[in-house]
Amino acid sequence: MLGGFNKKRIAGAWIACLFVLVLHSPASALEADIIGLCFSPGGGCTDLAVKEIDQARKDVRVMAYSFTSAPLGKALIRARRRGVDVEVIIDRQKATGRYSEVRFFRNQRIPVYLDSREELMHDKVMVIDSRIVITGSFNWTRAAEFYNAENLLVISSPELAGRYLRNWYLHARHSVLLAPPGSSFW
Repeated sequence: MLGGFNKKRIAGAWIACLFVLVLHSPASALEADIIGLCFSPGGGCTDLAVKEIDQARKDVRVMAYSFTSAPLGKALIRARRRGVDVEVIIDRQKATGRYSEVRFFRNQRIPVYLDSREELMHDKVMVIDSRIVITGSFNWTRAAEFYNAENLLVISSPELAGRYLRNWYLHARHSVLLAPPGSSFW
């Protein structure tokens, strides 16, 4: 029990919401295993996401409204240094914020795309190795971990990951790639 609520029931409700949002047909079935669930403030969501990034072997795709978390940024850099293909899409309005990790990513040769088609690109998603999806209301920020009431769900499902990846590439196509890796953007 979690504060009077059954943790599995909460996770089940979250998955049900995901199904409604992600599936194209209500008759579609989707196999997914919840491998992590946490709540902030102080629930260890950053650590959970870092653990998953540290296990990445092939690729990590990130969609973020805001990205100011140094531990998550460092985990993505470690992944990149291990040879993992890392790419980030961020909302254009949050790319130049005071604590934004965008400059850090660019200095480490991680491609960063600015999404400006929609009013806000408000996703908070990571797809790891085309099988792990990390999502929820949890922003990739320090405030999300220590001050805000947010949630993070880690799901193992190649099919779900594929759907999120299609959405990632849809946004990448209409986003602007910041100067190519290795060039001097700033």
